[in-house]
Amino acid sequence: DDGFKSKASGAQPVGAVSDETSSSRSSADDVIILDVGGMSCGSCASSVKKILESQPQVTFASVNLATETAIVRVLCQAEVSQVWHIVKRDLGEALARHLTSCGFKSSVREQGCANGGHTLPVPIRKREERKAHLKELGRRLVVACALTAVCLVGHTSHLLGKWAPSWICLFHSTGFQMSLSLAALVGPGQKLLIDGWKSLWRGSPNMNTLVGLGAISSFTVSAIAALFPTMGWKSFFEEPVMLLAFVLLGRTVEERAKLQSSSDMTSLLKFLPSKACLVVGDYGNSPPTTVEVPCESLAVGDRVLVLPGDRIPVDGMVRAGKSTVDESSLSGEPLPVLKNPGDEVGAGSLNYNGTIVVEAQRAGGETVLGDIVHMVEDAQNRQAPVQRLADKVAGHFCYGVMGLSTATFAFWNFLGPQIFPSAIPQGGALLLALQLACNVLVIACPCALGLATPTAVLVGTSLGARRGLLIRGGDILEKASLVDTVVFDKTGTLTVGRPLVTCIVANSFFMDAPTLNDSPGADPKTGMRTLKDSRCIEKELLALAAGVEATASHPIAQALVDAATVTGCRPVMVKDGTFEQEPGCGATAVVEGRRVTVGTVEWVRRHGAAGEPPDIAEALEGQTVVYVGMDNMIIGAISMVDRVRDDAANTVQALHKMGVDIQMLSGDKQVAAEAVAAQVGIANDKVYGGVSPYGKVECIVRLQKNGRTVAMVGDGINDAAALAQSDVGIAMVRSVGAAGEAASIVLTHNKLLQVVDAIELSRMTLKKIQQNLWWAFLYNIVGLPVAAGILLPSTGVMLTPSLSGALMGISSLGVMANSLLLKVNYSRQHPFVVPTTHPLRANESMHSNSELITSFSNQLEEDVERGSSQKSGKYAI
Repeated sequence: DDGFKSKASGAQPVGAVSDETSSSRSSADDVIILDVGGMSCGSCASSVKKILESQPQVTFASVNLATETAIVRVLCQAEVSQVWHIVKRDLGEALARHLTSCGFKSSVREQGCANGGHTLPVPIRKREERKAHLKELGRRLVVACALTAVCLVGHTSHLLGKWAPSWICLFHSTGFQMSLSLAALVGPGQKLLIDGWKSLWRGSPNMNTLVGLGAISSFTVSAIAALFPTMGWKSFFEEPVMLLAFVLLGRTVEERAKLQSSSDMTSLLKFLPSKACLVVGDYGNSPPTTVEVPCESLAVGDRVLVLPGDRIPVDGMVRAGKSTVDESSLSGEPLPVLKNPGDEVGAGSLNYNGTIVVEAQRAGGETVLGDIVHMVEDAQNRQAPVQRLADKVAGHFCYGVMGLSTATFAFWNFLGPQIFPSAIPQGGALLLALQLACNVLVIACPCALGLATPTAVLVGTSLGARRGLLIRGGDILEKASLVDTVVFDKTGTLTVGRPLVTCIVANSFFMDAPTLNDSPGADPKTGMRTLKDSRCIEKELLALAAGVEATASHPIAQALVDAATVTGCRPVMVKDGTFEQEPGCGATAVVEGRRVTVGTVEWVRRHGAAGEPPDIAEALEGQTVVYVGMDNMIIGAISMVDRVRDDAANTVQALHKMGVDIQMLSGDKQVAAEAVAAQVGIANDKVYGGVSPYGKVECIVRLQKNGRTVAMVGDGINDAAALAQSDVGIAMVRSVGAAGEAASIVLTHNKLLQVVDAIELSRMTLKKIQQNLWWAFLYNIVGLPVAAGILLPSTGVMLTPSLSGALMGISSLGVMANSLLLKVNYSRQHPFVVPTTHPLRANESMHSNSELITSFSNQLEEDVERGSSQKSGKYAI
């Protein structure tokens, strides 16, 4: 009993992994991640998938051979929704026990692994496990190679002839060779043989089964030849020894290649320090008292001291001090950035020349860098559709090979002597049939089929993450490689997303209209006031618009708030619960008793504001205009301009060269959208302005119905629906909420040229996958007939079991090496250098911690005198 008798039911699905987002809880899917060991080839992965999907609670399972993980979707019911996390944990442990009992040692994926009280991230833990496995393989390989060397020394007696020393002749004796072969089987080959036998007994043969059958068959035939010399058979005890040595050599190099392919992820995590200097007590103007603590123990609100040359341990905000910080590990920006009090910093960034105090905004174990690694790890577990054929073949591969081996034996033992009598050697047909049957078992390689796609996806996603591309899976890579149309949003995507207010125009009647009750300057008798000065009118209009947009996150809303702050507009009070917004249209709220609406003309009029909007020059220079309505009248308009990104034109040009069609969708007016399009090189007939969020979805659907594979590039909440509808949604790093969740690819460096990089990387990765699959299939299609003796009648050429084993190892290595070449090829086209040192660090040893803290104290006193502790901000108008 593995714990499957109890009914497993559960709660609402986890949003990121569920296929359904309905609020209904009656039936849904949830996901369990298992770390699965003992998989040596594609047949093993197929067996694990079958075992998991045979359980009643499991609706789907995806097994990744390269990352040694299984993603299991399980059925959950509403009646245990309150305790689903407990049921899910128990179910995961039951599945892991069941897989372990089937020969695949498994465990439920945890966030980390205990290590002396600290949390070890999963990628690092798995890397350490692989290193330990590689070391164990290395020991077995050394023994196997030593036995092979002794065999080869014995064979030198053929070359030396009568000049061979007597001890070499002893090495070549049948008894000694038999003992070497037996030592290889029970020594370095023991684990392989046991695993192969267990897999065969369970009805799920794998590559170890094939190698084991080949090695034991070769030893058995040789033993019969040695014990019964009258049969005239030739013994070949060296074959099992050399076979196991070649197989272990291939496994060792393959394991090393797997380590290399995942090195990008672990190198990212190395940017995170393990210790932090926690500030204890109120430091005021005196040097702060610190205590060294593990980063994982830090909580939100804790303050840490970061000295020059140290890496920042948490995501947080600078509270005191100032310094230049290298954020290249997060943003890709090669130049250091000056950080003042109030600026945000990310864990893993390198502090250069100043001492700063950082207040944690997230717990120590939760960092942006860690989130990136976690997202990439999840992506590597998602299977590319192109792998499905290989999985189907691998699932039946071993049975097919054993059947072909049996057919080969039957043919050469019974029909071969009659059809090709000249091809039968001196030992007879039976000996030849046994040798060729062993060749077929050993040369077959389901491992190459199983590794063809996962290794390329592993390298591709890790390479992308290293360069600021978060690609959510192999299926996304495949879709992105087929993209022929890219649709851009305007604000925040083609533009920098930081508009600046350039002009404020009020309607003429707004000057004489009574404005807001209880506002500064109001008549004490009537409670009303009248604006006479034009500057006051503009500030009042801006104050109203900024008050409504204060809680919105769109760049235009932020521009209004920033402009109001810089110009010193009075604060306005928004009535709680009255704020409403519609992405792409505008926002409205009750401000000091009046309904104020900010947005497009249509939005303002929809909320009852009438009258003609003010005449404002807008479109020719690509300016954006928002209108302000109060109660039943349009009271003014505010224009702003957003600078086009420096790399926008180069991005469009590069995509055109790749044969990609470019279009632009914007909620802004057509003439403003066309002005931006002209600057970046998009034709006017490909520009669509005044498009609502739902209109963007309709445009994407229309393109898809015309047979286009569409990538949507956006950055805001109003782009979320279009990002989800497109074949590939690409979000800029500043995307918030639903936009980031809906995206298939996230550009963490916030550079538009990364769109080109993402498509190029996807195309190169898919090309590698196709090459790997062609190689894996072609190797087996050609190798199996040759091993079965198809060349023997015409050329007299036949393989030996040891040579077949060497070829089998080469096939897997070919797949791994070709996948790793992706890193070389892509890096050659896109050089990437992360600065890890700084000239200032060379002088670190010249300063003790006490000197640095004293220096920081002096700096802190200066900051306090200047009042730098107040909220800082940079605005332009």
